[in-house]
Amino acid sequence: MFNDRHFPLLPSFALLLLLSPPHPRHITTTTRPRNPNRPAQSLGLKTRTLEFVPNKPTLLITWQGSNPSLSSLLFNSHLDSVPAEPSKWTHPPFSATLTPEGKIFARGAQDDKCIAIQYLEAIRNLKARNFVPTRTIHISFVPDEEIGGIDGADKFVKSNEFKDLDVGFVLDEGQASVNDEFRVFYADRSPWNLIIKARGVPGHGSRMYDNGAMENLMNSIEIINRFRDSQFDVVKAGKAANSEVISVNPVFLKAGIPSPTGFVMNMQPSEAEAGFDLRLPPTTDPELVKKRIAEEWAPAVRNMTYEIIEKGPLRDYMGRPLMTAIDDSNPWWSVFKQAIAAAGGKLAKPEILSSTTDARFMRQLGIPTFGFSPMTNTPILLHDHNEFLKDTVFLRGIEVYEHIIRALSSFEEAGSV
Repeated sequence: MFNDRHFPLLPSFALLLLLSPPHPRHITTTTRPRNPNRPAQSLGLKTRTLEFVPNKPTLLITWQGSNPSLSSLLFNSHLDSVPAEPSKWTHPPFSATLTPEGKIFARGAQDDKCIAIQYLEAIRNLKARNFVPTRTIHISFVPDEEIGGIDGADKFVKSNEFKDLDVGFVLDEGQASVNDEFRVFYADRSPWNLIIKARGVPGHGSRMYDNGAMENLMNSIEIINRFRDSQFDVVKAGKAANSEVISVNPVFLKAGIPSPTGFVMNMQPSEAEAGFDLRLPPTTDPELVKKRIAEEWAPAVRNMTYEIIEKGPLRDYMGRPLMTAIDDSNPWWSVFKQAIAAAGGKLAKPEILSSTTDARFMRQLGIPTFGFSPMTNTPILLHDHNEFLKDTVFLRGIEVYEHIIRALSSFEEAGSV
């Protein structure tokens, strides 16, 4: 059965889910939540609502440290979430259902409403023990992470309000671990959306044309697939992790001339279009990728054009790859490792995250930033049907954050960036 401690936490978890329910297109809702500051205010923490884009608020929570001359800590989480298909869930996805087996079913249970409330519950426990942080601690709940963070974390870190926080170290979201080791991420891959358009001579379906739109597009897709295979071969050979190579995946194809029953089968279209999702590791030279696209994937000599939508940076303000050091050059790394050990946990080999988070915007400023979500022995279900987190894992995460917050906020040697 459940420990009594489970029940007070579930309403808080549900409240976090309701702060920003998903829009059908992943856009943060314009409906303001009822009293979103309440959990933080109940702890005596200072709250501010910042709005850099209308109807897309960022909630900033502050626990004042005893030495404000030291750089502060920031614990980040996002409040938007991807949609869910309720008919394919065993429980309503936006109700935070706790089952008799101890599973919390909810969209965002792993990504990432869990850490949002764990931050606050860890502070609640520390305050109950009369702990006073040396460094000031900030918690930010930002919008729009699921659609790139351009109106969320990106604008937040570029603001004067963020500059005034004097942030020296950041923790953001990570991913679940299927074994008993916690995963930690020192870099993300950066997403590019690539749209390739081909044009050619229209005509009868029986004729052979040079440089037809569909012919040119299919040739490009074959070339892109060969590149994809070459990258994937490195992963399958064990020479690199999936997150350490460039991934490119087709996501849509638009072509053909519609008819009342489908498509006209005896006409060759004059235009065809395909979209691809690219993820680039931080060590990638973006100019070389653009050169490959222009010369091999969508050359103008084959009547092709392309558009690249870069969703976030690959380099920091000094032109360095967006990577946080995981050696002695970064004093925060040692403190973080010691905190995990003190919590009785084990860290897996640090990784580059194969997807993308708001952490890249903090790293762009040169601020040491790790991605971390304290979920072990948990299937990776972010964006999946029936996303859940075990109550024991959730509660264990609060204890882990207690150790992390205590250690990081008491560390006095590292200064500002």
